[in-house]
Amino acid sequence: MALPQENNSITYAEYLKLDEDIQYEVIDGQIFNMSPSPSVKHQAIAMEISTEFNIYLRSKSCRVLAEIDVCLCGEKDNSKVKEWVNPDIVIVCDKNKINKNRIAGAPDLIVEILSKSTAKTDRMIKFNRYQRAGVKEYWIVDPAHETIDVYILESEFYKHDGTYANDEVIEVNIFDDLTVNLKNIFREEIDPLY
Repeated sequence: MALPQENNSITYAEYLKLDEDIQYEVIDGQIFNMSPSPSVKHQAIAMEISTEFNIYLRSKSCRVLAEIDVCLCGEKDNSKVKEWVNPDIVIVCDKNKINKNRIAGAPDLIVEILSKSTAKTDRMIKFNRYQRAGVKEYWIVDPAHETIDVYILESEFYKHDGTYANDEVIEVNIFDDLTVNLKNIFREEIDPLY
């Protein structure tokens, strides 16, 4: 099945019929191609952040998931969903939002790791869409500069909580007792040959 040029002619149910190697996001009627695969550094950072979250969440009801489709509107019927994203990492505390193939509703926290092809989308388009959907906390990770910008939802708008770098520690706002030390996230430079 070929991907249509306009969002108004594709639903999430139709998207699921596409070749499994094809990944797209649809945001506010615009289709975004998700290829090529992320760089090794991108994937290593995602693994380190996921590990930090996973260790903390092992005995708790929230779940950390990576690269899963998220239908922010919360619609359960795939044939009615006309918008979805595929963040690098999500934390979901409402188990009713977790379905077999996707998340239906706004996650509690989303992490996006920038690449040259996604920086504008992550910083502007997704920022606004996540804010509108009610995602409580949004992290934008810049692998090139080894920084993380943290945004906290307050009164329906994101407040910039800070830009973190080096050995700084981020206090995860959605939890009272979780901190993430960036020295665990941005470890030694990964050899580009691997």
